[in-house]
Amino acid sequence: MIDDAKAEDAIQDSVEKSIDAKVNSVDCPADVEIVAEETFDCTVDLADGRQATALLRILSDEGDVRIVRLVPVDEGAGSGK
Repeated sequence: MIDDAKAEDAIQDSVEKSIDAKVNSVDCPADVEIVAEETFDCTVDLADGRQATALLRILSDEGDVRIVRLVPVDEGAGSGK
């Protein structure tokens, strides 16, 4: 299984450096199997109240991961606004 705590720490460091925003928390699933080239999502809560989804790709059988993209969650999605 992917070390979700390690992935969460890496995402927090990467996001804070890349977009210069404070991260309150990161939540990754704890049951992700290590399969190279597979992807999974983690939720990122920023200090300013915004939320984003980080898409991670598993790079190796050792469980190394890389952020593929960070997508802001649109609070108004589906509201017709």
